[in-house]
Amino acid sequence: MSRFLPYSPDQAYLLPPSVKDELGGDHLCFFVHAVVERLDLGRFEETYSQEGGELYAPALMLKVWLYAYALGVTSARQVERRLREDLAFRYLAGGQQPDNWALSAFRRRHAGGLNDVFTQVLELARDAGWGKLGRVAIDSTRIRACASRDRIDTEQQLRNQRVKLRRQVRKWQKACDRDDWEPAGLAVPLEATRTQLAKMPERLERLRKSGVKKLSRTDPDARFLRQGRGERFVLGYTAEVAVTDDHLIVAQRITQQQADNDSLLPMVEAVEQQWGSPPEQVVADAGFFSLENLRQLVTRGIDGYVPDSNLARELNTGQRCPAHNRPRDAVQRRMRQKLRSPAGRRVYGRRKATVEPVLGVLKQQRGMRQFRTRGLAKVAVEFTLAALAYDLTHLHALSRR
Repeated sequence: MSRFLPYSPDQAYLLPPSVKDELGGDHLCFFVHAVVERLDLGRFEETYSQEGGELYAPALMLKVWLYAYALGVTSARQVERRLREDLAFRYLAGGQQPDNWALSAFRRRHAGGLNDVFTQVLELARDAGWGKLGRVAIDSTRIRACASRDRIDTEQQLRNQRVKLRRQVRKWQKACDRDDWEPAGLAVPLEATRTQLAKMPERLERLRKSGVKKLSRTDPDARFLRQGRGERFVLGYTAEVAVTDDHLIVAQRITQQQADNDSLLPMVEAVEQQWGSPPEQVVADAGFFSLENLRQLVTRGIDGYVPDSNLARELNTGQRCPAHNRPRDAVQRRMRQKLRSPAGRRVYGRRKATVEPVLGVLKQQRGMRQFRTRGLAKVAVEFTLAALAYDLTHLHALSRR
């Protein structure tokens, strides 16, 4: 009698009839399925016309994409492969196998529907008692665009290129006028050069309208943004999130802004819109500081903890601000007094443990170091999917406690 268990890869049935018997009833894919089944997906169905053939169900595509982003799979081609090879993906797709074209089209098409789903998921979390809004921490990060840093337009570069193209066209025209010149094969490159030359005014006008000195030809919406405290710049977008103390993302958005000063109040308004009520406390780093922001928080009755740059250095290093850096504005003086108190230091100290781990998970584990699509609207859809998937995995963990 053999001491080894039976082994037969060619047997008719490799898996039990029930997927739950193989994966376990508390697997994430079943939680994603249950949550999506409770959502109103009418916004997705409204975007399709009555014409055309049969389509994949929006619930199918949404479940597959949410589960994919929860695993850090952001490529449509990789998702297509997983739909053939991965049991959880096959369960969520009901055995159907959408190709990467259909998957990509769904991700590009449904910005409004995904924002609606984000709000509905937060409502489910609030009704279940999982989300506690009380205090939110706001932060931002830079995410690379799907574009090359070398394929950019500057005004001087475009003018030099236009001069070079004009010289080339004149050179070829003079050569064609000579009697000893055989113009065979010259028509195609000459026409291509003329086409490039005709596009120069349009490229210059697009650069001027953008308001930036360097414009990407691959993704015109991307911007060169300072990353970290050094002089490094990344071609990409700014991703902003508002996170509760229990690590639930309650607001998110993508912008082209190079600084965070103008983002604090819009993020507070986004929290109120998504959650249904404003936060009681808001904590943010010095990048979000401005006197107008502090005044607006006081006017709205929100307890803010937003230090200026000198105070932030003091809180991080323990070295007192020099006497000549004392603020003249009363609102800023009150903020410094509050943040220097033991209670204020504890509240501000929670920021790093609240919002920064969420951004770290999104970038390190969920593939949000670089976007797959191009354009502000499309990358916003990507980030919404990533934030939704993060919230679902977090709610799944809370439901198992």
